[in-house]
Amino acid sequence: MIVPVILAGGSGTRLWPMSREHYPKQLIAMYNEHTLLQNTLLRLEGIEALESPIVVCNEEHRFMAAEQLRRVNIPPHSIILEPMGRDTAPAIALAALKAMEDGQDPVLLILPADHTIKEKRTFHTIVRNGLIHAEQGNLITFGVIPGSPETGYGYIKKGDVLDAETHACKIQRFVEKPDFKTAKEYVKSGSYCWNSGMFMFRASDIINALEKDAPAILTQCREVIHQGRQDMDFFRMDPEKFKAIPSDSIDYAVMEKTEKGIVIPFDGGWNDLGSFEALWQIGEKNTNGNVIKGDVLTHDVCTSYINAESRLVAVVGLENIVVVETKDAVLVSPRDRVQDVKKIVTQLKEKKRDESISHQKVYRPWGTYETMDIEKRFQVKRITVKPGAKLSLQKHYHRAEHWTVVSGTAIIVRDDKEILLKEDESVYIPLGTLHRMENPGKIHLELIEVQSGAYLGEDDIVRFDDDYGRKEFS
Repeated sequence: MIVPVILAGGSGTRLWPMSREHYPKQLIAMYNEHTLLQNTLLRLEGIEALESPIVVCNEEHRFMAAEQLRRVNIPPHSIILEPMGRDTAPAIALAALKAMEDGQDPVLLILPADHTIKEKRTFHTIVRNGLIHAEQGNLITFGVIPGSPETGYGYIKKGDVLDAETHACKIQRFVEKPDFKTAKEYVKSGSYCWNSGMFMFRASDIINALEKDAPAILTQCREVIHQGRQDMDFFRMDPEKFKAIPSDSIDYAVMEKTEKGIVIPFDGGWNDLGSFEALWQIGEKNTNGNVIKGDVLTHDVCTSYINAESRLVAVVGLENIVVVETKDAVLVSPRDRVQDVKKIVTQLKEKKRDESISHQKVYRPWGTYETMDIEKRFQVKRITVKPGAKLSLQKHYHRAEHWTVVSGTAIIVRDDKEILLKEDESVYIPLGTLHRMENPGKIHLELIEVQSGAYLGEDDIVRFDDDYGRKEFS
């Protein structure tokens, strides 16, 4: 029995402005119609003895992750909600403890949610090979045979060959991201693999390894699991208890120390999609070597990545560049400097700018809202409510709202009255009024909201009832 564990945390700062803190890269469709999280799950189809997955994600992304699993008809074993990031060792420890709750001891297949692998059959082969060694009590990592001297990846040095048929080798050592000269030497030697961050081991074996090499992590993880609670598909943990878990990667905590470590090399078109350069590498290129998405016009442009989300983008006379346009930001960079995008994100955070956190379109469990205009004392939003969904019963102390239905039907609760609104009808919600909106129909409800008042922040919400268990303004 194999239980996939999908690590779907992280913020993807090197893919800004496409990826934001509240809508990170693993939840975005980067290269086909599916998101990276969905592609990671769909890639598993055809593997024998596969159980429902455990997904580990940030609590902020819980409803988006659950919705994405629903859309590809993959019910989760559990979605573990991390109040904050604590790196891969605690995430894997929590997943292992959760997988063993019913007395089971499955083999865990640990997969980051932001990778792409072109050759699905090759991937399935290494999983089968990994299973052979994991069932013998070993701790497996999958190393990627390097195609170039990359400086953005860590490396694994292979030791003695343990099994010629599966190409399994003893792990000699892990090495940090090298400089370019060292990376060239690694690739030339043929003794090194890129560290893919994918692992495979029996749940009890990784628990025993953590008990031996990282007992502080395991002890705290056991406590938060014991005190956690299941809420629908979600497993929630106490934020203060969770914060006390030491932060460490599984590489440092276990894999560098264990005597049972095995690396299985493979070459299946792997990429971790950590930058726009990676998106250019895997993208479908035109005759000029350009990867183009959206409404784009070019003249005398070659070997570039250009992505237009919301408007026409025209590029003239450039090569080896990246242009990414979203509704609220534009990025322009040479392809060989895209790793520095995270420095722009740092500046945005220092200036407390919303562009580092969210897009103009913000996702909620009931649907989405998008800011269309905002000034000092008013704000205009487009709100979309999914069929059967409803917003929380709430009030605002600093703003009033005026809702106009564009399409669909809305049931509005305003204090002790219930109002049915159809297309082209509107309702006014005075400041301090208890109110709620629901979509009773089978199509999406679209409406325009005009807010007015002295303060228009999203934290001006007091909830009295909520179908999604939210207490804050998310």
